[in-house]
Amino acid sequence: MTRADGKAEEHDWLSESVRIAARNVEVGGGPFGALVVRDGEVVATGVNQVTSLLDPTAHAEVVAIRQACWKIKRFSLAGCVLVSSCEPCPMCLASALWSRLDKVVYAADRHDAAEAGFDDLTFYELFEKPRDTWTVPVSALRVPDACLPFEAWARQTDRIDY
Repeated sequence: MTRADGKAEEHDWLSESVRIAARNVEVGGGPFGALVVRDGEVVATGVNQVTSLLDPTAHAEVVAIRQACWKIKRFSLAGCVLVSSCEPCPMCLASALWSRLDKVVYAADRHDAAEAGFDDLTFYELFEKPRDTWTVPVSALRVPDACLPFEAWARQTDRIDY
């Protein structure tokens, strides 16, 4: 029975995300699963495919977001909820924000992922430090026409803002 606050329904979705993550491990994939839900219905699912696709961006949440966008034929997932077996890493969280999801809920957290050997916690901690202390240099180097693409974008009257 669904409570008025939707928590029972979220619990069911979270349980499903955990189930598909566990199944993914059984077939050689990573231990992450995600769903995109709209109006109480699962629109798309995703499992971690980093090693099978040789794609470091193929996290369960990103896969589910991509599938949901393709299925509903729009790049905005406003009106949808992302449900994940684990707290989204910074990349997946940014993807959720960019896709304009209404909400993100998850089961396990970054500390659980760290205990299993994943870098989620390390990346969250890294973003709290000054960039000049990172092991991978990230810096700006301005060129004269650095903003030329943005100026062209601003002039486009038929652009699709996102």
